[in-house]
Amino acid sequence: QVQLVESGGGSVQAGGSLRLSCAGSGYSSGTYCVGWSRQAPGKGREGVAAIYTGNRRASYAASVVKRFTISQDSATLTVYLQMDNLGPEDTGMYYCAADPVSYGGDCHTGRYFGYWGQGTQVTVSS
Repeated sequence: QVQLVESGGGSVQAGGSLRLSCAGSGYSSGTYCVGWSRQAPGKGREGVAAIYTGNRRASYAASVVKRFTISQDSATLTVYLQMDNLGPEDTGMYYCAADPVSYGGDCHTGRYFGYWGQGTQVTVSS
């Protein structure tokens, strides 16, 4: 059973940065797609970034490209989301999610994820 724990959220002013962490456990051997999604109050969940652990190939939503960077530390099974130049529109609960993917499989922000963390809150003030 994969378990994911997010951390690193907080409150920042517009233009600031935050780095979110997703500590994973219970991964079986093989490769996964690990993604970050967010949900603003009153809005649906939006996938913002995803990374394929097999080759570290990353994908991003148009709304965050060139501002957010997803990365992984294979030794600690931790996936990070570096968020720069934050704006009020980035406010929301951020969730880490994971799903096993075969080699060369589909990994992008809009795919299905079977495992989810509890989320960490990000608030950006103008």
